[in-house]
Amino acid sequence: MAKYSVHQKPVETLLAEVKSGQVAIPELQRPFVWTSTKVRDLMDSLYKGYPVGYLITWQSIGAALKGGHSAAHQHILIDGQQRITALRAAVAGLPVVDNRYRKQRITIAFNPVSEGFETVTPVIRRSPEWLPDIAEIFSSPATFSFLASYFERNPEVDKASVEAAFTRLLGIKNAQIGIISLAEDLDVETVAEIFIRINSKGVPLSSADFAMSKIATYGDRGRNLRKLIDYFCHMSVAPHVYDDIVDNDPEFAGTDHMRRIAWLSDDSDDIYDPQYGDMIRVASLLGVQSRQGFVVGQ
Repeated sequence: MAKYSVHQKPVETLLAEVKSGQVAIPELQRPFVWTSTKVRDLMDSLYKGYPVGYLITWQSIGAALKGGHSAAHQHILIDGQQRITALRAAVAGLPVVDNRYRKQRITIAFNPVSEGFETVTPVIRRSPEWLPDIAEIFSSPATFSFLASYFERNPEVDKASVEAAFTRLLGIKNAQIGIISLAEDLDVETVAEIFIRINSKGVPLSSADFAMSKIATYGDRGRNLRKLIDYFCHMSVAPHVYDDIVDNDPEFAGTDHMRRIAWLSDDSDDIYDPQYGDMIRVASLLGVQSRQGFVVGQ
């Protein structure tokens, strides 16, 4: 039986499936690590018809999704979350979670005269030649009103070329993105091996990354365990992160998990700054030792 299938979907369909849960993002609330420049470049590539890499999904039953629901015969996104998040930010106008666990907008502007994209700035917002937020274009059916307003602000522009640029911009919704769909009967080890081989010339998936993703799919318990590991590591490096977590993740802040690591908010020692990969390795070693002790005791 084939381990995977490869197909393409337009951006608009893919975002709709993410919104409906057909393509599901696991409960991973690690900060959005792309810069606004990378989001801008992604939009530019789609505008020009350049490839933007493959997404990898895995049909997995029972995985925990954002909002506390469980996936049933849905495709879980295991690679490409940064690209999907970037598309949702730029095209759908949805906020992202930054490295202080705060929600913020990444707003991409478009110049239909130069056909260039930029992260919006106060100067760009004041310029009549720029469309300061492309999400407004995608969310509004009144394209003609945008054109009329633009021509009113910029009467000297070549209307034909601007209209063509608007058409190409809206065409991003139909840009094709490749998807590698892994079969639902694959085990975790095979999925990890496929992932590593696909990404062998890019940024490979570390075993810790995969472990964190897998942990997050086991209901509320897994979701909170993943957050516990992640928040523990962040607070060990920067104790002030405690306040950011309390402000931006009140649900977790009210759990026993948070109370057990709250002492880090007053810890000023900097003897060792753990990464979540370190925590995963320690937990794995303890798990192996526990199992070995159980076997010997029997």
